[in-house]
Amino acid sequence: MDIAVLGPLAVRENGISVTPTAPKPRQVLALLALHADEVVPVAALVEELWGDRAPRSARTTLQTYVLQLREMIAAALLHDPQDSAPRIAKDVLVTAPGGYVLHTSGGASDVREFERLAGVGYRAMDAGDFPRAARELSQALALWNGSALADVTAGPQLEMQIRRLEETWLCALDQRIEADLRLGRHRELLAELTVLVSRYRTHENLHGQFMLALHRSGRRSEALDVYQRLRQTLVRELGLEPSAGLRRLQRSILMAGPEQPLEAPAAPAAPGAERLSRVG
Repeated sequence: MDIAVLGPLAVRENGISVTPTAPKPRQVLALLALHADEVVPVAALVEELWGDRAPRSARTTLQTYVLQLREMIAAALLHDPQDSAPRIAKDVLVTAPGGYVLHTSGGASDVREFERLAGVGYRAMDAGDFPRAARELSQALALWNGSALADVTAGPQLEMQIRRLEETWLCALDQRIEADLRLGRHRELLAELTVLVSRYRTHENLHGQFMLALHRSGRRSEALDVYQRLRQTLVRELGLEPSAGLRRLQRSILMAGPEQPLEAPAAPAAPGAERLSRVG
């Protein structure tokens, strides 16, 4: 089974879509797909579908949605290779103690591939191999086709997972831009960073990278304007001043001549919680 969630939901068995069009079964499949090969508790599925207002018939209705998914899977299994072991839908969408498991049987998952490539990119950054870091992180980001689960109506469980996925996307993007800056690609980054700072108006790392790219491109006054706009936004919306690191970058640009290069900020030591905490 092949699963794609980094964009519209697409789940295929033998190349045949098993993605329902009805909103509720789509939610069920989306949550199972995000946790493929793991037990998803019935309680989590019920919360996803109805929040804290689950009807008395919630479990029975959930079983109906699972049956609908199994019917689609069963139709796709008719196209299994003739020499393969026979399977039924319950072998793919399995009832487990307390919940359900969607088995991929070694199929592709864009989330898993994204996490693998991003992990390689982070380790390359930590080792100072910036060409490989930029390459691997670019490949990871290329797996995204818009917002995660863009065509699924999200309940509490999916909303939490979508936010998590966006954090991982921002983290990988941040590190890929940093790798590109260290490779001297500041001019190539200007258009991309212009869009990103407009979208993420309080994201300090992106603003710092934009300041650095502008300064290295001989646009010192514009780099300082970026800092001032960010500071005004942070004070007005969050009651916060820019971080110490960003203030140091602003002072460095003020003190440096327009032609004097500045070093990119140091990369964090690990790709875990510290990186996620930087994406504001």
